[in-house]
Amino acid sequence: MVFLHPTPLDHAYWRPVAEALTGVRAIIPDLRGHGVSELGQALPSGGFTLAPDAPVLTMAQLARDVLALLNSLEVPAAFFAGCSVGGYVLLELWRQAPQRMRGLALVCSKPQPDAEANLAKRVESIAKVRQGGLAALYDGRAQTLIGETARRLRPEIVAQLRMRMTLTPEAEIAVQAGLAARPDSVPTVSTITAPVLAIAGGEDVGVTPVDMEAFRAAPGGCEYHLLADAGHFAAYEQPRKVADLLAAWLRKHSA
Repeated sequence: MVFLHPTPLDHAYWRPVAEALTGVRAIIPDLRGHGVSELGQALPSGGFTLAPDAPVLTMAQLARDVLALLNSLEVPAAFFAGCSVGGYVLLELWRQAPQRMRGLALVCSKPQPDAEANLAKRVESIAKVRQGGLAALYDGRAQTLIGETARRLRPEIVAQLRMRMTLTPEAEIAVQAGLAARPDSVPTVSTITAPVLAIAGGEDVGVTPVDMEAFRAAPGGCEYHLLADAGHFAAYEQPRKVADLLAAWLRKHSA
């Protein structure tokens, strides 16, 4: 199973879940520009019209990176799990290479593109980073992206995840532009013939449970779960629950 993490975190986001799964070969890369994966050569600009000079790290590029990794590891097909941007990459992978996907598990991720309000926030974030405000931006995200319940019951989680937010300013700008430029994947959902697992967080301020209901339209079938007391980083907040859901889903579909 390939695990794709959310931004601005790295592979460590998925480790508590992967370690709780038995009998699963876990492939947990750092996405381009995150963790120890370099951003690479100059990225194209112009893809985000509201910030036309911003470099753009597209979902298509991230999907190609994952396919290159699978080729290097000689893995012809796998199950996939993605949170947030990791889920957006899974939808792009389905468009590029559906034959390599045995199933898609999406956690706090949605098929809809950015609404106007989200696009405006990305413009603000890019401007803030360019003004030297990356650290302050991440300080805020460490609070808002973690659910209120996890922050109350496990206050140490804020420092743990804040420590994993290590993108360079250039990478953060490229990621924000790429998220803004991602395509509408609602039509893609209606083509997914592989089984889908959708796990929503009731305290997620960015991806609502209603947003994730759209995955029920997948013709391959969608198993939907709501973790009422989890935020955007649900798999790190509640790794045992997410691991149990994944394990049961894999048993159902890996025969």
